[in-house]
Amino acid sequence: MTINEALRAMAGIVTLLSLGLGYFLENPYWYLLTAFVGVNLLQSAFTKWCPAMTIFRKMGLKEG
Repeated sequence: MTINEALRAMAGIVTLLSLGLGYFLENPYWYLLTAFVGVNLLQSAFTKWCPAMTIFRKMGLKEG
């Protein structure tokens, strides 16, 4: 698995998890995590940097 694939998988998992938690626990504050993921993906599109990429590099995943 490459860094880009891991980043997409993590973003998808966290988004779905936070949406599920917000819906089933009926707590709208979980949707803030969804918003954080979206904002982080948006900023990484322009800066080409994401904090998770640093973690994935340290875990030994290869570049793209």
